[in-house]
Amino acid sequence: MTKADIVNEISRSTGLEKAAVLSTVEKFMEVVKDSMGNGHNVYLRGFGSFIVKTRREKTARNISKNTTIKIPEHKIPAFKPSKVFLDQVK
Repeated sequence: MTKADIVNEISRSTGLEKAAVLSTVEKFMEVVKDSMGNGHNVYLRGFGSFIVKTRREKTARNISKNTTIKIPEHKIPAFKPSKVFLDQVK
């Protein structure tokens, strides 16, 4: 399902204009990205959590050059679905 499919489905089921639904969906995604970019998690009860995970520094190997490199500690976005969400998907 794409963003356009989501907008069409919400518009069809609520009777709202597609332009209004699209701007709402876009703003939602922007707020989630900005919040996570600032290191804050986003919790949506009954849906899941958008969390910022920290990956520790690690040593990796470049096989073609036979060298060792250090990958610094960095943050990655992650999604953890709620129990209700998991039960519905199963």
